[in-house]
Amino acid sequence: MYARISAILFPVTAILFLGAIFWGYQEHQDKNSVLIKAENQYQRAFHDLTHHMNRLHDELGQTLAVSSDSQGMHRKGLANVWRLTSQAQNEVNQLPLALLPFNKAEQFLSRASNFAYRASIRDLAKQPLSPEEMKTMKSLYATSDTVTKQLGQIQDAVINNRLRWMDVEVAMATENTPHDNTIIDGFRTVDKQLGSYPENEWSPSAMSTDRKLSADGLTGRDMTPQEIKARALAFLGRREGAGTGVKVTESGKKTDLPAYSVTVNGGSSNVQMDYTRKGGHLLWYMNPRSVASANINFDTARNKASQFLVRHDYKEMTPVTYDQYDHVAVFTFTGSKDGVRIYPDKVTVRVALDNGEVVGLQAQDHVFGPKSAASAAGRPQMKKEQVQKGLNPDFKVQDYALAVIENDMRQPVLCHEFVGRINGHRYRIYMNASTGIEEMVEDIPESASPIYR
Repeated sequence: MYARISAILFPVTAILFLGAIFWGYQEHQDKNSVLIKAENQYQRAFHDLTHHMNRLHDELGQTLAVSSDSQGMHRKGLANVWRLTSQAQNEVNQLPLALLPFNKAEQFLSRASNFAYRASIRDLAKQPLSPEEMKTMKSLYATSDTVTKQLGQIQDAVINNRLRWMDVEVAMATENTPHDNTIIDGFRTVDKQLGSYPENEWSPSAMSTDRKLSADGLTGRDMTPQEIKARALAFLGRREGAGTGVKVTESGKKTDLPAYSVTVNGGSSNVQMDYTRKGGHLLWYMNPRSVASANINFDTARNKASQFLVRHDYKEMTPVTYDQYDHVAVFTFTGSKDGVRIYPDKVTVRVALDNGEVVGLQAQDHVFGPKSAASAAGRPQMKKEQVQKGLNPDFKVQDYALAVIENDMRQPVLCHEFVGRINGHRYRIYMNASTGIEEMVEDIPESASPIYR
């Protein structure tokens, strides 16, 4: 009987054993295939990065070599610099550098890309490169030379010693292991060199496209938590010591924008507010109570929002867009001077449609918007009829206003603003009031309704 059982089980066991070996072999092959594919991607990204940094160095040198009167060549060279830095950024993001201190290099490439883009898109015939911008380009050229040589040394080591990028991941991911990998050391050196680039050599064209939120431009002194508590209660129209629970916590102590977060007991929901420490400027206010129905119309809600702004000393604000969701109306207001809309000065007001109570305010742009924006409002050099000729003939104008916006250089510019439709969509088109050139086109979502004058 045992012989019969053995005769049956032995082939079955042998088949299972062989199957396990085959499965393990297949798994090993699949794993190797994934590793080889990842290694090939890393190698390609690294060699492309080295190639584009070499090209970037050459392009900067060629752009500096042309005559200062050759604005067309400057524009072409700057456009190529922007393209190459953007490609280099993309290749850096494909490398396993997340655990490496490579953020300074990425910041350098981002600023270099910003500088080249902003300088290339303007009319260089009317506004040629300034001495400060030429100094920036010369410094970029010298720095790119150093970085290119360092990347070349890493590339030589990778090729001659057949170094693998997968070993970089293993080395960085392994705890308590000294990170003496050749590639790791090389990229640390590159990051250190780029991090030493002097901040004061960046021209205004290299500034980030995002406005830096900093206390430096704010007015007033540093406020205490008790003073912020008093401001919050005054904003809400409540008396201090009337049984209202208020909690004030400080945040961002070691950042460029120290602030206070305020929580006020509002019964069914807690009111949230944020204030800057310097000057005690309100950044936002939110009462997250539920709104179950819509009982008031658009005009009433708009009047409630306008009255709220006037009551809290947000003067000369004009409503420009309206949206509605969950029985809450959302109005965007811009500053206004002599009938000119000042878009960098902007607030958003949320009105509950059940009783007209204002349940939200976003005032960050009002606090940090450039104070010089209002000074750009004035008499346009070109009339509406002149610049309107530059619009697409199929664009159906529905509203018009004079407006100040910020261009790509973060400079306030007076524009003729046209609101209308084309190809089934609504747009705001801003035409420079001095040159007639199109400064910006803004798509208006279907959910947001422009408020016509």
